[in-house]
Amino acid sequence: MPRLTENEPFLHPDVDLTQADLGRFTEIGKGSRIAFSTLGDYSYCDRYADIANADIGKFANIASFVRIGATDHPLTTASMHHFMYRSSDYWDGAGVDDTFFAQRKSRRARIGHDTWIGHNAQIKPEITVGHGAVVASGSVVTRDVPPYMIVAGVPAIPLRRRFPADIANRLMALAWWDWSHDAIRTALDDFRRLSAKAFLDKYEA
Repeated sequence: MPRLTENEPFLHPDVDLTQADLGRFTEIGKGSRIAFSTLGDYSYCDRYADIANADIGKFANIASFVRIGATDHPLTTASMHHFMYRSSDYWDGAGVDDTFFAQRKSRRARIGHDTWIGHNAQIKPEITVGHGAVVASGSVVTRDVPPYMIVAGVPAIPLRRRFPADIANRLMALAWWDWSHDAIRTALDDFRRLSAKAFLDKYEA
């Protein structure tokens, strides 16, 4: 019996979910926190990932201690402190600043299909990481990452493309991540053994 199923996500101990929409065959690592986010089919995160206000595609590979959509503080007001917007924690009847929280939730990070986010990397709010991209361990991503690009550093900068542009474009057009579970199983040996180009040559219509 496979460990991952389409019926419910596999949650390791101490996972904290708040308005999280998890797709089929997903897995959430120990101690991870996911809030106001979607995780597409087959995507997973390893231990202690912290994901907020993010839309994550299918087949995303998210390593341990990754932070996506890190929440922020107000920079233009006299103070940046929690008392400004979590005011009910400090005073009876003060209430929370609903406008601030709504604005924070609207600043979505977007992670494409078949991406790899390395250990301890950070993806800032309102950043898009394109399909097939790789973010190296420890990187801080402050600018959009094109599809099939490998980035690294603080702040992250492009290192190289995973594939030439024509192969990347063909992979995105093939959109194998939208295939059925059975179709992916049928092609499993080819996923394992063929180069990207050979795979495309075989499976393009």
